[in-house]
Amino acid sequence: MELKKNFKKMRDGLQQLIYKVINPFVYGMIKIGITPNMVTTIGFLGNVLAAAMMVYATTKETAAEQFYWVAWSGATIIIFSLFDMLDGQVARLGNMVSKFGAMYDSVLDRYCELFTLGGITYFLMATGYEIGAIITFLAMIGSVMVSYVRARAEGLDIECKIGFMQRPERVVVTSLSALGCGIYGCNVIQPAFDPMLILIVAMGIIAVFANITAFARIAHCKGQLTKK
Repeated sequence: MELKKNFKKMRDGLQQLIYKVINPFVYGMIKIGITPNMVTTIGFLGNVLAAAMMVYATTKETAAEQFYWVAWSGATIIIFSLFDMLDGQVARLGNMVSKFGAMYDSVLDRYCELFTLGGITYFLMATGYEIGAIITFLAMIGSVMVSYVRARAEGLDIECKIGFMQRPERVVVTSLSALGCGIYGCNVIQPAFDPMLILIVAMGIIAVFANITAFARIAHCKGQLTKK
């Protein structure tokens, strides 16, 4: 329990630090008329681009070229996932908070994850890593179910934000593993291990902890409903 509190405190502190850095940029966006939904859409399109890079990587003949595009895909996820923080700040600081905006943001978040993880699944399957593709598919299931259980819980007036592998953690693991896999594969002539393992192990972490989080949320909801 203490570890959980410390993790949440560290995460909230990091979030506030990021907000202090991006707030001047957010005010500039508001000033030129950019809306939260525009920011959400840009972030979504960026994640689609990242998935397309994964697919494009499979058309390359050499491993170095493939890893080059995998690295760029990871970097693209990092860059455009920042828009997931920007849209909320634009809404709050610009006094543009709306129920539709919250729903639109949540829906496109799910699409972003499905596109990026789908791109990784395709890449692994096309390059002969079928087990890795299956693991990534399980990560997709866990990612969707974490959000779905929370949505269903909120429909029953139950707050359900428990669990470790939530969207910010999943985005960090996905983007950094793709970036690390690509950079290692591109620049190490005789790697000590298969660079693909960086990506596959990361997908395994998401698959395990996201699904554990989903079931933990189900148990939490059951407990809350029993009390009622």
